[in-house]
Amino acid sequence: MIRRVKTGIPGMDEILHGGIPERNVVLLSGGPGTGKTIFSQQFLWNGLQMGEPGIYVALEEHPVQVRQNMAQFGWDVRKYEDEGMFAMVDAFTAGIGKSKEYEKYIVHDLTDLREFIEVLKTAIRDINAKRVVIDSVTTLYINKPAMARSIILQLKRVLAGTGCTSIFVSQISVGERGFGGPGVEHGVDGIIRLDLDEIDGELKRSLMVWKMRGTSHSMRRHPFDITDKGIVVYPDKVLKRRTIVEV
Repeated sequence: MIRRVKTGIPGMDEILHGGIPERNVVLLSGGPGTGKTIFSQQFLWNGLQMGEPGIYVALEEHPVQVRQNMAQFGWDVRKYEDEGMFAMVDAFTAGIGKSKEYEKYIVHDLTDLREFIEVLKTAIRDINAKRVVIDSVTTLYINKPAMARSIILQLKRVLAGTGCTSIFVSQISVGERGFGGPGVEHGVDGIIRLDLDEIDGELKRSLMVWKMRGTSHSMRRHPFDITDKGIVVYPDKVLKRRTIVEV
């Protein structure tokens, strides 16, 4: 039997037929405003409620801002940091300013993947992490796209090897068909794509599981909402995107 990790996001585990298979690395791909960061933080928070320690790697936002944003949904991680259940890896500030006084895990040189991995491994060991989010993994190879798949595979070896189930947030531009970097879709175990589409003059959010190694899953596009308590997915609804044909 494959052990599954529950996302705890309402409706999501039904779509995944029980949850994400343990040790899977999932690419969470989407354009701006689709809810990628909220989804990944909710995954970590729900893990904490189930007694599973988690790590959030902040590459695009100041760690202080991340904590504040999470608290707006009622996800106050500071208590769990104090208890050694949650860790923030600061890969944003490079230790400039007050971060070096407040943050325990700091990546000083983002161009050095070896340092990044060592800091991440230390944090995983220290709290015995079961869930890891890297937000966003695109930052690690944005200036060297040819290295995208290699970087994904190096991170996957470390995370799967330590028994973590991970979400890699991947940035794509509006209207982009891919998943955020050449070859990255082949280096991960799962892909969940979040979309924001204009339908009948209104923006609608939806998601689709493109692949998930080790489990069957819904093959449909499901709508979801972002509420004041996080994301809610509707597994019993299907969103049809209309194709506009110009004549």
